[in-house]
Amino acid sequence: MDKPDLIIFDCDGVLVDSEIIAARVEAELLTEAGFEISAEELAQTYAGLTFKDILLRIEEISGLPLQATLIDKAEAAVDRRLRQDVRAVNGVREAIMQVPWPCCICSNSPSDRIRAMLEKTGILPLFKGPVFSAPELPTGRTKPAPDVFQYAAKEFGADPARTFVIEDSVHGIAGARAAGMRVIGFTGGAHSYPGHADVLMEAGAETVIRRWADLKGVLDALLHWSEEA
Repeated sequence: MDKPDLIIFDCDGVLVDSEIIAARVEAELLTEAGFEISAEELAQTYAGLTFKDILLRIEEISGLPLQATLIDKAEAAVDRRLRQDVRAVNGVREAIMQVPWPCCICSNSPSDRIRAMLEKTGILPLFKGPVFSAPELPTGRTKPAPDVFQYAAKEFGADPARTFVIEDSVHGIAGARAAGMRVIGFTGGAHSYPGHADVLMEAGAETVIRRWADLKGVLDALLHWSEEA
């Protein structure tokens, strides 16, 4: 492969350091509702999922009925906290500018939140590609479903086998792999934890990077490796 058809970036925990902020808000609300959980545990276990999906999974494992009103409450509280505190992941601006191939964002977050975060962090003007929000697609299916990745590939006319995805979560990797794409894991967000890289590799990432400065070199190496394979 001389060049990829498309590079897909996840947003939360990859472009912007939002996962830990959302986890703190959501963990506080869940603990108040009777399911005690720390922000670190929530981020490690449920990173990449919408809060609705997190609630459904917690109800399933705990048997604790959780009010649907928690969803709207959490969304509003997370948006407020992100407007105040969200920051770009260190080095991401330079990494985006070094990628010469078509790029886009595929996220489980709503598009208005994504754009607000990218504007606040100064990333939006650098990011020429479109933003795809999984819950706003016709199917409405979020990661780990492959829908948002498949939709992006179709929009770009990209071959999934020639598409690379950068993801920080098991659920995101599962969706990208189900779409037939190659995945680079990322552990440079503030929510990362010991063993994070191993978990991403086990989920299907070909390799894992912690620093954005390594992205271009890793992409070049994986392109060369695919030609040799």
